[in-house]
Amino acid sequence: MSVKWKSLCINKHHHLLVMLAVVILLVGLAFRLFVSRSKGFAYDFESPVLEKEQVQQPGLKPPPVPVEIPDNEDQIPLDIITEKCDLFTGDWIPNPSGPTYTNKSCPLIEGHQNCMRNGRPDSGYLYWKWSPHDCQLPRFNAEKFLELMRNKAWALIGDSISRNHVQSLLCMLSTVELAVEVYHDEEYRSKRWHFPSYNFTISNIWSPFLVKAAIFEDNNGVSTAEVQLHLDKLDKTWTDVYQSLDYMIISTGKWFLKAAIYHENDTIVGCHICPGKNLTEFGFVYAYNKTLHHVMDFIATSKHKGLIFFRTSTPDHFENGEWHNGGTCPKTTPVKEGEIEIKDLNKILRNVELEEFEKAAAKAADNDVNLKLLDFTNLLLSRPDGHPGPYRQFQPFAENKTAVVQNDCLHWCLPGPMDFWNDVIMEMVVNG
Repeated sequence: MSVKWKSLCINKHHHLLVMLAVVILLVGLAFRLFVSRSKGFAYDFESPVLEKEQVQQPGLKPPPVPVEIPDNEDQIPLDIITEKCDLFTGDWIPNPSGPTYTNKSCPLIEGHQNCMRNGRPDSGYLYWKWSPHDCQLPRFNAEKFLELMRNKAWALIGDSISRNHVQSLLCMLSTVELAVEVYHDEEYRSKRWHFPSYNFTISNIWSPFLVKAAIFEDNNGVSTAEVQLHLDKLDKTWTDVYQSLDYMIISTGKWFLKAAIYHENDTIVGCHICPGKNLTEFGFVYAYNKTLHHVMDFIATSKHKGLIFFRTSTPDHFENGEWHNGGTCPKTTPVKEGEIEIKDLNKILRNVELEEFEKAAAKAADNDVNLKLLDFTNLLLSRPDGHPGPYRQFQPFAENKTAVVQNDCLHWCLPGPMDFWNDVIMEMVVNG
């Protein structure tokens, strides 16, 4: 009996041990499963890839923080620039590479500015470039410019300096594609060109006063009567196409020095240089202020969505006279800053221009009109060597080496200093 009891006790003890072992095993499996699932939840919130990226290797800089760039409404790619400077203050420095085009490669240079064809003997004036102080000015990139201007329309509006400039721009672009003339007015003063590959047009709109004017003058600047100038009526030649243009450069200037009869409200109110007319002599400053006030007000309140440049008038370099009385410009190299001063008449015109622009700029900004100033005075003042001089005519000294000929010290040889206007303009278009 005692043996059976002991045997029963031993069997019961073994059963308890087995049960205990099973329980321990199940608890162990449950704990392992719990730990494994806990790590699985952690992976849902912590990416191994991100953890790897956050570890910086020795000697490497952290990745740059992304910068959000606002959309460009004109669809023009904007270059990020690290420096800002005054593009209109600088020096002319040697440029051994010379111009990007010649009179042979560009057939669009008009005779009076084609100094090389006309026999100008020196070429040193071609080997300088404009360099603003304290920053780099990229050279004009014709291919990039044309690509930016795809399906756009430009216009240069003003007098013969604007015509001079449009030839410069067309010639620089001709290194990529030669423009096709598609329009001209009866007098061939207003013209339009088209770049077929880019569906891009450039117009030169003849409007020397920007207001309505009756002009009695030939191509050599000889007048037979006073200009009849309506100071309060803008010239429809440019205002009628104004809203259809994406970009424009508007300018005026020297024409206001001419003899003129002034009209306001369809009534003669005075004049400039009109002896014997029994009219009040107002002077050209009165007319210039009135005109630019109306022009600037029209622009500033126009709601135009493109880019509008107002360009100041350009200095001339006549010495020992003016256009019609023997003035010349014999210099063949640039002058340094401070070696030449702007003439009083040029200074008066420029002061009026800057004053009226300043007043209009604030109003334009309020109306979301993008109005910018092009003041090339300093850039051109130091280039008395850049004019045609006697070489506005073809081979003026071919028959007589001492011939007395009319000099042009107002317009600019092409190629020449004016080409660097396009460098500045492109930089302002691309980078604001």
